[in-house]
Amino acid sequence: MRSLGIFGIALLALTNQTLGQQQSPYVEYQGRSIMALSAEQIGSYLAGDGMGFALAAELNGYPGPRHVLELTDSLSLDTVQQERVQAAFYSMRRQAQVLGTAVVDQEQILDSLFAARTITNERLESILAGLAELQGQLRAVHLAAHVALVGVLSEHQVREYQRLRGYSAGQHQHPRNP
Repeated sequence: MRSLGIFGIALLALTNQTLGQQQSPYVEYQGRSIMALSAEQIGSYLAGDGMGFALAAELNGYPGPRHVLELTDSLSLDTVQQERVQAAFYSMRRQAQVLGTAVVDQEQILDSLFAARTITNERLESILAGLAELQGQLRAVHLAAHVALVGVLSEHQVREYQRLRGYSAGQHQHPRNP
């Protein structure tokens, strides 16, 4: 019994020592140009990429313009459909790039204020409110592009899109605008 107690104390001491020496999972982030964003995230914001902003639409049966364009032949889009999808994509992309650039700029300002140790609660609240608004606008741009395609694709094309993207067949009905 005494050896079990000594073993337990030794194990506890070893565990505490190990826990005390663990590095933060954020150590590798120290070299970033903007601490809160990876280089990949910055690139995606600047390029106007989706970054998962439209998952509510995509996974509920609203195809995205970028992926519809990639599947043009498989979906048998006619010329008018192709033009409308391209217009939706380019409009989305342009707006998302402007908003994404603004997000990166605001994150840079936030980061520099913390780095300079000049951040104030008022400035913090202001920047975060602006970032929240930009993120909401960015998400709206991506979601609206999915909604725009509802009137462009046939029900068959939406089902085929879902099949080609690997989504469960028949899980979602093709939504129609009233």
